[in-house]
Amino acid sequence: MTEPVGIRVEKVHFGYPGRPVLRGVDVTVEPGELTALIGLNGCGKSTLLRLAAGLLRPDEGRVLLGGNDLARLSRRATARHVALLHQSAPAVPGMTVRQLVRQGRYAARGPLGMLREGDDPVVRRALRDVGVEQWAERDVDALSGGERQRVRLAMALAQDTRVLLLDEPTTYLDLHHQLDVLQTVVRLREERGLTVVMVLHDLAHAARFAERIVALRDGRVVADGTPKEVVTPGLLADVLKVAGRVGQDPEGGWPVCYPDHPLAGDEYARPIP
Repeated sequence: MTEPVGIRVEKVHFGYPGRPVLRGVDVTVEPGELTALIGLNGCGKSTLLRLAAGLLRPDEGRVLLGGNDLARLSRRATARHVALLHQSAPAVPGMTVRQLVRQGRYAARGPLGMLREGDDPVVRRALRDVGVEQWAERDVDALSGGERQRVRLAMALAQDTRVLLLDEPTTYLDLHHQLDVLQTVVRLREERGLTVVMVLHDLAHAARFAERIVALRDGRVVADGTPKEVVTPGLLADVLKVAGRVGQDPEGGWPVCYPDHPLAGDEYARPIP
């Protein structure tokens, strides 16, 4: 098995005209680690993920993938090292599951290679590992939301990278399919030796499935550590703007949140204890 690859984000600033998004972010994701990014909408989570995927370039600072500065790599070269599962994707009418998953081979095979019929072993493994082989000839638009998300995960795996980034992979899914996708990601990370970073809205999922949580607020990292270290009433108030309590799952031992009510204004404008 190929060794996992780590990610280092060093003093990264990024923004759009008149709208700064990230303000001096430093994050290190160790090889093989499963990290969750949390925070309110607009705090910079998805932007940070796109920078780590090489889709955006920092205004200041740098992003290193396995020691390589992404600013020195082309988009296609970066796609050979890191795969990003976007939050949403356009409809693909008339495309089968096999055809969609094959799109993940673009970085390795190029545009001409994509025109050749037939799958390589990487595509077949991706279909098998995510458990969608039986749907290979079905139209993607005939699948349920949860089924389509698993197919899109197989497409990301078909890039055959050591780093997998997922932007809110459970959005729009019911609880059954949320757990199905997250448990599949955890299993694949262990089987393939992947480094995984997920943007999650649900702190309960982050606390249960991630080894590490990085919390962002207003474009800055305000908490970084294991779920037991990070998930506190102070985090709920300062990062998620809710008052609440934190307990512990009696079987698994991970933190369990009990949100009580939303906070407003200066109620949450204080440092995390």
